[in-house]
Amino acid sequence: MTGAAFSIATLFGLLIVGTPMVVALIITVTINLLFAGQWLLVIPQTMVSGMSTFTLISLPLFILSGLIMNAGGISGRLFEFARAIVGWMRGGLAQIDVLTSIFFGGMIGSSTADLAGSASILIPAMKKEGYPAEMAASVTASSSGIGPLIPPSNPMILYSAVTGTSLGALFLAGAIPGLILGAVFMIVVAILAYRRGWSRYSSFSLRALWQSGKTSILAFGMPGIIVGGLVVGVFTPSEAGAFGVMYAIFLSVVVYRSIGFKDLYRVFGAAVQLTGELLVIVALSFALGSSLSAAHIPELLGSYVEVLTIGDSDYMRLLALVFLAIIAGMFLDPLIPVLVPVILPTLIAFDINLIHFGALMVMAVVIGQLTPPVAIALIITSRIAEVDQMKIFWANMPFFIAIILLTLVMIGVPELATWLPNYVRN
Repeated sequence: MTGAAFSIATLFGLLIVGTPMVVALIITVTINLLFAGQWLLVIPQTMVSGMSTFTLISLPLFILSGLIMNAGGISGRLFEFARAIVGWMRGGLAQIDVLTSIFFGGMIGSSTADLAGSASILIPAMKKEGYPAEMAASVTASSSGIGPLIPPSNPMILYSAVTGTSLGALFLAGAIPGLILGAVFMIVVAILAYRRGWSRYSSFSLRALWQSGKTSILAFGMPGIIVGGLVVGVFTPSEAGAFGVMYAIFLSVVVYRSIGFKDLYRVFGAAVQLTGELLVIVALSFALGSSLSAAHIPELLGSYVEVLTIGDSDYMRLLALVFLAIIAGMFLDPLIPVLVPVILPTLIAFDINLIHFGALMVMAVVIGQLTPPVAIALIITSRIAEVDQMKIFWANMPFFIAIILLTLVMIGVPELATWLPNYVRN
């Protein structure tokens, strides 16, 4: 138990000082096994065993399809469509930012990929329109958090691989919370625009709406076909990922002709690098989870949750676990493959709905990406906006509070996540 506590403290300490996640995990797992007197060959064995999960095959395919859509200029088409829909509102450019993230989330399912595709366009445009740099960055950083909820979602794939929960059900579980989060952000933007006098970005035009809708409509086929295929059983997760890749290539190369085969070569290279880094972290996370389980950390965690729970309340148990996930998410990126293997026995012991908790874990991921010290969304936007990260954090407070409040509502109203999967299943 002492070794496990020391190894966890070492992990957080290494991450605070900026050690790469892969290196930090290797050191942490090694320390934990040495304290436990276990054979170090356990590390590659558990890594290989954890990576044998069939659902994980789909992860690199969805990453690749998202990168192809991004390189194919889909973000620009979605921007024009969003502009035609909400650009006439007060704070129109900020509203476009939120709506583009909703659209883009259905193509890519990753907040960092959303930022890569939209932040370089929207943040300079907002600064040019007179928005404070920190506010332009905060709107973009927060709206990127919608992407992991809207299916298809990379965090949901990781959660499915770790817990064995149906990927199709998890995709559906994130849809309603994602749309609600987007709507809440648009309300926040409307209030800020009224108070701060943000102007409209463009006038409403049915012709512009029709034209931009025609040029972007095919992009919306990806989430619809993939999620629909998973739900009705046409696709396995890996087949859905493969279809996504082919669909993205077809749109970008054949229909839109926005990239060529040389561009595809570079995209494939970037996908290999990103996937390799992520899957090594996932494999090491399985090893960490296994070593911590051997040290009886899940049982200890369960007893702590019971101590923190007021009465026999499922809401308080969920609140305690989500709070733990949020704190861990402030340091861990990715969060799900590192934390979920450790707390999974606790979830099962308390008979917590794994689909509901999957949606809550993604909310914790979103919150963690907006909260220092790691705060990857703030880091990316601060570089593009050329403004201090902490200024963005404080400017982001209205959106941050909105995310926290929605998370608390989701804990108390599990139907926000479970109704759609149950309805489709029945």
